[in-house]
Amino acid sequence: MKKKYKINKNIYQKSFYFEDYIETNKKNKILGKSNNFKDRIYLLFFIFISLILIFSIKILHISFNKQNVLNFEKQTLEFKLIRRDIVDRNGVIISRNINTFHAAINPNLVRDKKNFIIKLRLNFPDLPIDEIEKKLEEKKYFRIKKRIDQIEKDKFWAMGEKGIIFEPFQARMYTHGNLFSHIIGQVDYDNYGISGVEKYFDKKLKDKNEINKPLRLTLDSNIQYIINNELSEAIKTFDATGGGALLMNVNSGDILSLVSLPDFNINQRVDIKDKKFINKITKGVYELGSIFKTFTVALALDNQLVDTDTIIENIPRKIKCSNHNITDIKEHPKNLSVEEILVRSSNVGSVFLAKKLGEESYKKFINETRLTKNPEIELEEVGVPHQLNWNKCKLETISFGHGITTTPLQVTALYAAMINGGNMILPSLIKDRKIKKSQKIISSDTSDKLRNILRKVVKSKNGTASLADKEGYYVGGKTGTAESYGDKKNRINTFISIFPSYHPNYTLFVMLENPKINKDLIYNYRGIKTKAPHNTSGWNSVYVAGKIIKKIGPILAINNEEFKNQYVTEKFN
Repeated sequence: MKKKYKINKNIYQKSFYFEDYIETNKKNKILGKSNNFKDRIYLLFFIFISLILIFSIKILHISFNKQNVLNFEKQTLEFKLIRRDIVDRNGVIISRNINTFHAAINPNLVRDKKNFIIKLRLNFPDLPIDEIEKKLEEKKYFRIKKRIDQIEKDKFWAMGEKGIIFEPFQARMYTHGNLFSHIIGQVDYDNYGISGVEKYFDKKLKDKNEINKPLRLTLDSNIQYIINNELSEAIKTFDATGGGALLMNVNSGDILSLVSLPDFNINQRVDIKDKKFINKITKGVYELGSIFKTFTVALALDNQLVDTDTIIENIPRKIKCSNHNITDIKEHPKNLSVEEILVRSSNVGSVFLAKKLGEESYKKFINETRLTKNPEIELEEVGVPHQLNWNKCKLETISFGHGITTTPLQVTALYAAMINGGNMILPSLIKDRKIKKSQKIISSDTSDKLRNILRKVVKSKNGTASLADKEGYYVGGKTGTAESYGDKKNRINTFISIFPSYHPNYTLFVMLENPKINKDLIYNYRGIKTKAPHNTSGWNSVYVAGKIIKKIGPILAINNEEFKNQYVTEKFN
């Protein structure tokens, strides 16, 4: 019997629907994944576009913004000066405050002290390591090195020690190092002036009302460099122990250059006790020798005791004064005019003029000109000339520059008065100042005569300063060879010049201490090649002054030929 099977339609129906569900579900899953992927793409695209937009806006903001992110002006505004700048006559910075650091140690932050000490020994062998070890054990905060420069700061930083602390502070920076060391001076770590201009004008330099206004000096950095360089070379050439130079405007008293050698770097805070480093121009006290003959002749002329062509007859080779003999270095004619006494630099001839003048007249002149008083200048480093006692032979010896001391600053200022028409000037380092009314010490007529004689000291064949005769500059002047007061072994060779002699604007003082003859140096002496026969100022200080004048002349705007044909008369040629 055949069995009859009924086909359950529901089962097949269910299968049908089951298969349909699976296919649909697969399709839905595929579609879902596709949609999620697209959403992520959209999201990433949105983020990317947003970043581009943000950076674009930032770039546009920086581009159109007036303030540059690297603008140093902003930093300057945040840096508040506590001390004014010092600049030269042309606005060149000489002294300025800058941000710098002290390096300090916090022992509590130093983990490995032994390792720290080893690093210090390797990087900073000059530090007092033993003292630092003791302070580390005391666990108290202390400074390890004051006033560090950027190189030292980087070395400390590279040590990687958390215990090293950098203390910011304002330090004084001197842009020219040694060049103005005897003038500018220094400040201490608390920005108080301790020497030079820094000390003299300490209150003014810290004046908050003028903090952004520099203190302007009369000095010229370019001229200072030239004179310093030439004087340094001269010290080597003549194996001298030191030297000094001073350039001054004869009408205003402006000091354009003041050099004293040896000098020192004022950026380094060290104690200098050696006397050879004193300011020789303002603090050095010397017998300046034959330079004083100029004053003797000027007084004799101004008192109308003689004229330039007056003949002094029967001048002996030497004269006795008390227990001393006064002589001339070389033999001169017995009869000399007043002019020739100065041109040839006769000691005995100067004594004859001084005796005509008399002691009282010379005393009055020295008192009025304050030659033996403290010099007046904007520095505290000034010398004190020794007291002048008018005993036997004092008038005679003073007439040719012995037995009287003064500073190079004072004698240069007096020389300026001798040739500027007779008006006494006050030397100064400050450009913008009120100039006091000058005192008349000799007549304009005497001053004119003196300029003529001083030109012949350089130009004449009998003059002692021929090596300073540089064409076009019409140099005049007077040599001097003497000793340092209190030290007879210390020889001083000097030359004080004026230029241009027909209408002087400047006087230049040059001094060499203990120079020696350079046996290898060949001079061009009036067109003849020769070596130095004597160790006198005419063969060293004059030589140096001539080189200096030739180099600084163009800077001083002296046109070599400007007045040659129109204004210079024969007597100045």
